[in-house]
Amino acid sequence: MKYVYILLCLTFTNAVFSQTATVQGIIFDENNNTVPFANISSSDGGTVSNANGFYKLKIRANQTEQLKISYVGFQPITLKLNLKTNQVEELNFVLKTNVEQIGEVILQNEGRARVEGVTTLNPETIRKIPGANAGVENLLKTLPGVNSNNELSTQYSVRGGNFDENLVYVNDIEIYRPFLIRSGQQEGLSFVNTDLVRNVEFSAGGFKARYGDKMSSVLDIEYRRPVSFGGSFEASFLGGSASVEGVSKDKKLSAIVGLRYRDNSLFVNAKQVEANFRPRFADVQTFLTYQFSPKFELSFLGNIAVNTYNYEPFTRQTNFGTIDDPQALLVFYEGEEEDIYETYFGAFKATYKPNENYTGKLIASAYHTKEQEHFDILANYRLGSVSTDFGDGNLGEVEFTEGAGSQFTHARNNLDALIFNVQHLASHQIDEHLIEYGARYSHEDIRDRLQEYEVIDSAGFSIRPPLPDFANDQPYNPFDAPIEPFISIRALNSTKIDRLTAFLQWSYRTNLGNSKLWMNAGVRSQAWRVSGQDIESKTQQVWSPRAQISLKPDWDKDMLFRLSGGFYHQPPFYRELRDSTGTVIPTVKAQESIHIVAGNDYSFKLWNRPFKLVSEAYYKKLNDVNPYTIENVRIRYRARNDAEAYAYGLDMRLNGEFVPGTESWFSFGYLKTEERQGGREYISRPTDQRLKFAALFQDYVPNIPKLKLYLNLVYNTGLPGGSPQFEDPYDFQNRLPDYQRVDVGFFYALKEPNDNFRKNHWLNIFENVDVGFEVFNMFDRLNSITNTFVRDASSRNQFAIPNFLSPRVFNLKLSARF
Repeated sequence: MKYVYILLCLTFTNAVFSQTATVQGIIFDENNNTVPFANISSSDGGTVSNANGFYKLKIRANQTEQLKISYVGFQPITLKLNLKTNQVEELNFVLKTNVEQIGEVILQNEGRARVEGVTTLNPETIRKIPGANAGVENLLKTLPGVNSNNELSTQYSVRGGNFDENLVYVNDIEIYRPFLIRSGQQEGLSFVNTDLVRNVEFSAGGFKARYGDKMSSVLDIEYRRPVSFGGSFEASFLGGSASVEGVSKDKKLSAIVGLRYRDNSLFVNAKQVEANFRPRFADVQTFLTYQFSPKFELSFLGNIAVNTYNYEPFTRQTNFGTIDDPQALLVFYEGEEEDIYETYFGAFKATYKPNENYTGKLIASAYHTKEQEHFDILANYRLGSVSTDFGDGNLGEVEFTEGAGSQFTHARNNLDALIFNVQHLASHQIDEHLIEYGARYSHEDIRDRLQEYEVIDSAGFSIRPPLPDFANDQPYNPFDAPIEPFISIRALNSTKIDRLTAFLQWSYRTNLGNSKLWMNAGVRSQAWRVSGQDIESKTQQVWSPRAQISLKPDWDKDMLFRLSGGFYHQPPFYRELRDSTGTVIPTVKAQESIHIVAGNDYSFKLWNRPFKLVSEAYYKKLNDVNPYTIENVRIRYRARNDAEAYAYGLDMRLNGEFVPGTESWFSFGYLKTEERQGGREYISRPTDQRLKFAALFQDYVPNIPKLKLYLNLVYNTGLPGGSPQFEDPYDFQNRLPDYQRVDVGFFYALKEPNDNFRKNHWLNIFENVDVGFEVFNMFDRLNSITNTFVRDASSRNQFAIPNFLSPRVFNLKLSARF
């Protein structure tokens, strides 16, 4: 009888504790974007939303349970529930930044980003995915249509455009980058501090009229406004970062400050050039907000960045050629390079929202950059055959010299630029109609000294530039002309550019039968005037109409179709006005790109988990093209609108929960872009990268879920390899080798948001702590970014020597948030 009583007690206890209900749904922010990795907790347990914002939580039934939804940067939501046994309740919550909430619920949402064809990136994913230059741009390079063959650079090209054709906004404020940087290893830090980021949206083309005058893409970033005290820090062999945030007692003032320091020596010490190299980069950013009333607030975004690049090369050996004919370039250096890039940026934004239907913004910003590029480097080089005899003690060394020479490069380049902007933005909602408009005035004052030359010598002969008016018939007649450098550029420019920009756009949502229809149409215009010392003033103006339409049919399958296009003009910035001799040409026209983008968005479930396939086909017709050449990341324009071009392609991305609770994606891109000058035939543009495959994958060990894997894989077919100075690019249509790179990170979570440790445990002060290591270029692939063309006067040959990027590198990393 005793055992029967015990069995009955156990059965009753099990029955009581098995009385559960289920709460599930999706977490959104106030812009109707999903919020991944939000915390959902009850008195009996908790969970986090997945990469698509979805959550599912078991709670006790037949009693009142308090549910709490929270995420960094948002006010938490608390909600009391009393559900019946086995009841499944769907609750979709909206997190906001400025008000305490008791549970605002929405039942369905198409998502503005989905309708507009915008890619939304999760800030947590940005912070975790490994990369040699981790950050927003590192994640962008895994998207279709976005290409970069330089892991140390934050620059990227989109659908055939170059680095200067991409818009970047932070909190509605346009961001600029330094002018003189010529290589990725000089760049250092991106402007965007991922510790401060709340939301990231990216459009690869066909974007709205409200965005500025660039031809390729828009990266729109929003920094978060703190709602409580917190912070984060990160440390690794590459440097570190820290941030702290908080609010005042009356909740009116909020502030977040981020500091970053980076040292790229880890990558440079692993490269083929032996050098004394000190690339150090540091910046501090702050975002302050003061809410005077529920209708009016004032914010400030500030940034100070100092990049120093001291480079003293010693030796270099680069092996190239084929297996049958291995070659090597052996270089001995003298001299050094000293570069300094200082940027100062500040912006005030006043936001006035008298009601739910109208929002007005007034923005004033200033950007100041002081840049110095000074170097004197003498390179004595030998070209020769490499020993391939495994029994020879000189295996891999140059055993027979075919040519010898030297190259001396000199630069004393200084630039001081000051840019002011004043902008007004407004939006007005009238039923299902949204009217947005804005106007901006910009003043750019650039003072630039360009002084650089290159002297090439081979076996005692100084090579002159191959200009048509030069003839040398030595030794029959003595050579009495003055000695000239092979390349010589001298210019002193003081340039001012005034711009007036305005836009107006209309958005409308309606039903087409049982289907849903979204429409957007707008136009923007810019007038600009170039003036300055010894410059004849020139004023020009362009108009850019644009439109979008999206349709969600009433089908069983969750599909959405988009069609967008219009005119995208790019009025010339200072660098586009400066030709290869350093002369400013004020008559340079705005480049024009006509976009047509057709897209499909298909959401479905696989393995009972959410997935999405996004496909876009595009065509761009480019007129008044300003041809350019690319040297690493430095772009040099011809400052002539004497070319026309086109670009077309297909981008596809499949993303979803390949592993439960994590977001991963696979990308494919096909691109073809060509141009022609002077009525000649079409040739590949410098950004003509035909095929791209990329993958971003997150996983964890099933039996050890705190041990996680992050994988970043990119494969690009080769870019055009460029041409030597003074040569016709039509004669040099060779390509660089394919770019292949895999970065991987292994991390163990010492603390996660829902972990509960004993009282007074040291980890309780943290929200999460991760420790692990990263392997950059895991397969040690020798990728090349450009060719160095070495000339040999005796044989009259030019050799294309690849400039290789970083090999395999290991990095330890610790990160925490409190």
